[in-house]
Amino acid sequence: MTSLDRPLSAPAQDVVEFLRGHELFHGLDSRELDEVARRVDVERFPRGAVILSPDQETAGTVRLVRQGAVDLVDQGQALDRLDEGELFGHPSMLSGLPPGFEVRAAEDTVCYRLAASDALRLLGRPPGLRYVARSLLARPARVSAPLAATVDPSRQRVDELTREPAILCTPQTSVRDAARLMVERAASCVLVHGETELLGIVTDRDLRSRVLAADRSADAPVAEVMSSPVLTVPPERRAADATLAMLDRSIRHLPIVAPRGEIVGVLRDVDLLAVQARTPFVLRSAIAAAADVDALRRAATRLDGMVITLHEARMNAAQIGGVISVVTDAVTRRLLELVAEPPGTSLPQLAWLALGSHGRREAVPSSDFDSAVAWEGRLDPAEAVGNVTREVLAGLSACGIPSDPHGATATNPLFARSSADWDTRIRELLADPGDERSLILLSLVCDGRVVTGGEWLPDPFEVLETAPTRPRLLRLLLRVGLAPRPPTGFLRDVVVEHSGEHRGQFDIKHGGLLPLVNLARYGGVAAGSRVTGTVERLRIAGDAGTLPRETVDSLEEAFDLLTALRLDHQVEALRAGRPADDFIDPRTLNPLARRYLRDAFRAIASIQRTLGNELEFGGVGA
Repeated sequence: MTSLDRPLSAPAQDVVEFLRGHELFHGLDSRELDEVARRVDVERFPRGAVILSPDQETAGTVRLVRQGAVDLVDQGQALDRLDEGELFGHPSMLSGLPPGFEVRAAEDTVCYRLAASDALRLLGRPPGLRYVARSLLARPARVSAPLAATVDPSRQRVDELTREPAILCTPQTSVRDAARLMVERAASCVLVHGETELLGIVTDRDLRSRVLAADRSADAPVAEVMSSPVLTVPPERRAADATLAMLDRSIRHLPIVAPRGEIVGVLRDVDLLAVQARTPFVLRSAIAAAADVDALRRAATRLDGMVITLHEARMNAAQIGGVISVVTDAVTRRLLELVAEPPGTSLPQLAWLALGSHGRREAVPSSDFDSAVAWEGRLDPAEAVGNVTREVLAGLSACGIPSDPHGATATNPLFARSSADWDTRIRELLADPGDERSLILLSLVCDGRVVTGGEWLPDPFEVLETAPTRPRLLRLLLRVGLAPRPPTGFLRDVVVEHSGEHRGQFDIKHGGLLPLVNLARYGGVAAGSRVTGTVERLRIAGDAGTLPRETVDSLEEAFDLLTALRLDHQVEALRAGRPADDFIDPRTLNPLARRYLRDAFRAIASIQRTLGNELEFGGVGA
């Protein structure tokens, strides 16, 4: 008699052991785990049996697949398959709504049904919330979209968060009357509106700094003290995106404007802080206020703690990567201000560029910093520029942001050129990419983003928009994208290190994310886009047809999953006081994570095969 044939009333040890290895039950001690296991009902369903119906009124049963598999079915079509170790029924329990999908046994299946009280308690704990948010990444949109917003605050719409109404006035309104309106309506700002458009904003900080401190008359019109132009967001924008916009521009108010121009309200940083940690705003302010490199270093040492806080607050992993890059940008700008030559010297105005993961705004705690600089004209102020770039990179290193060890830095003459020289060199690379070293340089440049200096120097890499007219270049870029191969099995044939300190571990960056990032770069560049983010590139490539539309969604989900798993691993290292790295021991992953990784790797490998065949038979760049 197998363990699955034991009497259902007897709590079997294999039930306890199975639950112990599942993320949902992490943190329970042995006594708690035994109690939960005693209340588990073991259910058996023959192949084809309907376990949950879409309009079932009672929403409160949560089951864990112990053996076999179940399909999520909508109008007769199987949308997803859940294997051993996966949970179902929890969206209905959390929302109180009917399941929405039919759940059907794909084969003879054994499930563990959790007691309702246990399910609610477990799903409400931090491990449960993290599990739900992560597990729904690959679920059909009808279920995952509304629930994801409830468990991941970063996905909430901004119009659901704002608490401040829009107070409008004309440009001729006096400062005194605007201040009176703010007091009467308990508002922290007024919006200055013209006949047809929003012209500016006046905040309580503006009143202090531009009126009181400047000894300006209260009868002055608000047009003299307003900030303009005004950054706005649409009502459907996600909280995490709004957070990045506010951090990037060092602002605290975002008017919410509907598509037809109606001003819905004003989003404040304090509204975002109700659902996300304030740490990024505080850190951003500390960086801006740093009087010297030592003060900047002390502020930047809080970056790892900020990442841990945002991770614990369940902020989306990709958005945390964006925050890391925003903070790094702020440190870079402040360092340039601190070490720049005095006015009147021969040093030209510089544009500083981030390359690599920081250029894509996809940095993690282990990321090093790839950089480049450009300046106006063909003058060669190499010594003066070199002094500044060396000091900036040394300051970044002191702040815990090391430079690329392979030489992709602004101190390398390959990455320090006049804007005209950059234009010439990139045109040469587009015409004849040449050897592997040139292709690596071109790949880095494709990820380039101006950090500071864009106000006086146009994007020096703008010529990359002509790449779609270069078929040989596109073929070579695609070869780069097809070179790294993800493991297509898990765990039996996963690619792991066979020797050294990382023996038995797999490299999630080079084995998973790198081929995906390379494919997205190819797709975006082939579409003529200068967008650098991987997800944005995938969407643009899908719309332009440079990557198959039907596979873009799968690649985006794979990127979300791999990024989340990578960040989980690195945050765990930071908590333990270890350096963050990309080497994961497959034995530490639960069955659900392994299943998602397997699907992610297979999605990447599938499109690599498709594009490889097109490349071989001349279908790419022809």
